[in-house]
Amino acid sequence: MTPLCADDAAATTEETKAEAAPAWQSKAVEYARIMSRVKWTPVAEDMPKRGGHFTAGKQYTGVPYSSVKHVGRYIGFDIFLKTFLAAVENPKSVLYTENLYGKVKNAECYYGKVCSSYTSYALQCGIWYVSKVHGPRFREGVSTVQPQSARAARPGDIIYTPPAKKNGGSHVELVTEVIRNEDGDVTHVRVEESRPQTTSNTLRDAADFDKHLASRNRELYRITDLDAWRGGNRADAFLFPNYGDDSATPKINRVLLLDRGDWVPYAKGQPVKINLMDRDKQGIRTLVIKRGETTIETIKRPGYGVIERTFDTCGDYTAHCVMNDGSKSQACEFSVCELDFRLPQQPVERAKPWTIDLTSDNLKPIVLYFKNSSDGYDEHNIFLTEEDRKSATVTIPASVTQNAKKMQVWLIGENRYGRLKKRYDVQVSD
Repeated sequence: MTPLCADDAAATTEETKAEAAPAWQSKAVEYARIMSRVKWTPVAEDMPKRGGHFTAGKQYTGVPYSSVKHVGRYIGFDIFLKTFLAAVENPKSVLYTENLYGKVKNAECYYGKVCSSYTSYALQCGIWYVSKVHGPRFREGVSTVQPQSARAARPGDIIYTPPAKKNGGSHVELVTEVIRNEDGDVTHVRVEESRPQTTSNTLRDAADFDKHLASRNRELYRITDLDAWRGGNRADAFLFPNYGDDSATPKINRVLLLDRGDWVPYAKGQPVKINLMDRDKQGIRTLVIKRGETTIETIKRPGYGVIERTFDTCGDYTAHCVMNDGSKSQACEFSVCELDFRLPQQPVERAKPWTIDLTSDNLKPIVLYFKNSSDGYDEHNIFLTEEDRKSATVTIPASVTQNAKKMQVWLIGENRYGRLKKRYDVQVSD
């Protein structure tokens, strides 16, 4: 991809050095730019952002920033990028009708990304690592770069900004390009990151990059062994992230779209709102809703606007229109799923293993994520096995709740359309 501002005639990048960089580093840059270079234009004025709303009709570059947590959905991990782009084109989608501000800390938009989900997506993880645990104090296969300067930077390096105060927020950025002159000296370093309002792309000269590193006690990290750094958290072990679909140009439906876009899972019993738009004014004769090959409902002369339905049978669904000329529109695709879990009735005892019971339908439970409610560094992933899914019971090691009084417990499941999340809290007793 062409740099936004670089003297190509005079510069060579790190990849041209005699010792080739590991293949995952170039992939990290490629995957980061899927999210940072995408262009989109809101079709209504109500899409929330930090301190206001995105402007309808204005083109933006990079996906929106929003710490959606278990309530909304992370672009790239919970939904396809094309699901977000479809939702952008529907003025009745959750992007315009939902605002997470005041409901979820550090969130506004229902679909979004944050710094850690941006870097974790680029670094080929199955789910995100929070920014505080990217570095060598918490992960293997990563070290602090020496010297801490532009001349030592490489594409794929991570810049970590520690919290300004205890229990405060931290930040991570990704180095995506290092530009050298004919003498091999570093002249510029490009950094890309997720921050309000969208992902950003900054090319700094070497001196400015060094000043950036020196401020706020930032540290430059290098992953030396990606598999050691990720552990079992490998993107290729799951259906998401789906880099192939995310990097392709999607064909967005112009006749009808769902309130959550297209190509997306819904929870069983959750309303599905179908917006009939007919943007090319062909005229709609019939709306057809199907589960698999079975027609569930046919609505003649449905008109325009939102039609809401609730489905209590799990499965894969489509909705399409038959137009006045007899042709069929593109179908919107979605799934209806069940995902839940049951915690012990009594408080979990510290230093003892315990169990969680799972419930799922048309969705594969893939991970239990644990987060200490009072310590942002204390998080754990338990990746579920086929045995766990078959027995519908997972044994939780005592170490997970060793240091917490209260933990968030998230169950995440996925199918070919995306992921759903369910959260409960568990108390830990001594």
